[in-house]
Amino acid sequence: MRSALVVVVTIVLVVLGMGAAPAATSAAKPGLTLRVAVSSAVPHRVLVTGRAPGRERVVTIQRHVHGQWVRERTVLVGKRHRFSTLLVARTGVHRYRAVTRHDRSAARAVRVTATPTSAPASSPSDACGSRPTKPDGSLWSCTFADDFNGSALDRNRWTVATNYATGDANGIYACAADDPSLVSVEGGHLDLSLRRLDEAVPCGAVAVGGLTQYLAGTVSTVNHFSQKYGRFEARIRAAASTAPGLTEAFWMWPVDDEGTAWPASGEIDIAETFSVYPHSYFPRLHSAVDADAPQEGVNTASNCLAERGVWNTYTLEWSPTRMDFFVNGKPCLRTWPLDPVFQKAYVPILTQGIGASWNPYDGRAPMPATMNVDYMRVWQ
Repeated sequence: MRSALVVVVTIVLVVLGMGAAPAATSAAKPGLTLRVAVSSAVPHRVLVTGRAPGRERVVTIQRHVHGQWVRERTVLVGKRHRFSTLLVARTGVHRYRAVTRHDRSAARAVRVTATPTSAPASSPSDACGSRPTKPDGSLWSCTFADDFNGSALDRNRWTVATNYATGDANGIYACAADDPSLVSVEGGHLDLSLRRLDEAVPCGAVAVGGLTQYLAGTVSTVNHFSQKYGRFEARIRAAASTAPGLTEAFWMWPVDDEGTAWPASGEIDIAETFSVYPHSYFPRLHSAVDADAPQEGVNTASNCLAERGVWNTYTLEWSPTRMDFFVNGKPCLRTWPLDPVFQKAYVPILTQGIGASWNPYDGRAPMPATMNVDYMRVWQ
């Protein structure tokens, strides 16, 4: 970026308690009930149902994360004032509440646990879980998988960037740095954050230099893993902000630029998200052909939908002749034939950055802003 192993999963609900919150304008509260749906495959799912008071037509379901309430999903209220939605939840304890324009429900807590059993013979699996099917009917084989279930980044798989920057080199920019406040693993996911410092510090990016008050987290598999062709996938949640200035990316850079300047050296943006466009994501290919100009349906697409503040799964299927981009299993862009620059190995990268040009940071987007990564998996 420039600028299941199919298993039978039993999810056990344990109501741990609730913390009542005072109503904003009335005594009536939207009922928030948590139940568990039995899934035959990962990820786990929690069924959230309830009843909204009065004439409320929209209810926002929030989850308690790191000391604050974060929007998980907005749902419509149906007949008899009832609402229902199915949420993905990892193993662990989760607290939810419902919020309307005038009120909020008491919090409800659930513990989600999984008891895997033997996978059916018809559903082979490997280190990445259940093996997806290729267009020709054969199965993908796992070559890289990290579900971030530990307490620290696996430095045998990942390198933290320190010579990289996002934003506008002539204005506000954020420099990548190796710091626990920017790069951490907790709660089953990788957290990459953008922070504003009280005082400016030197920037480690050679191309930028100077001082900056903004630092951000970027990790890649450089020196650990690279691959030509295959299936690349990550499940990501961008910060729930609609103010301009935040940008996130799941992208790839060639192992060997062959001494060629960008963009002719090649770049594969599997998914770029921008807070100024809170309902969309953008795949993008960079090569000498595009000359840094987007060509709808050729090297990018502007009709790919992905909401900020919720989990989205971004996938690239890359062959010698074409690339197919998907979001949450739905196709977004197919491009072929491929430029020769896409016939070599690339390194996957995950970036939380600050915006530039048409998505400039103007101080309104809250900081720190954090991009969560549930997993990254690669197949061949």
